[in-house]
Amino acid sequence: MLILTRRVGETLMIGDAVTVTVLGVKGNQVRIGITAPKDVAVHREEIYDRIHREDDGADAEKGPVSG
Repeated sequence: MLILTRRVGETLMIGDAVTVTVLGVKGNQVRIGITAPKDVAVHREEIYDRIHREDDGADAEKGPVSG
């Protein structure tokens, strides 16, 4: 894991197309802004996990794929 220190208003780059900017800090919460191409999905971890659990459940309901 790469650990960086950024101040409010500072940005970091992920590759050439994704930027993450620190917008504010209040107590133990950090507000960030993310700019990414439309084909790059950006989700909070709990939403990402839920999406993948739902996808796994839908795949299980379809049953095995015969070929």
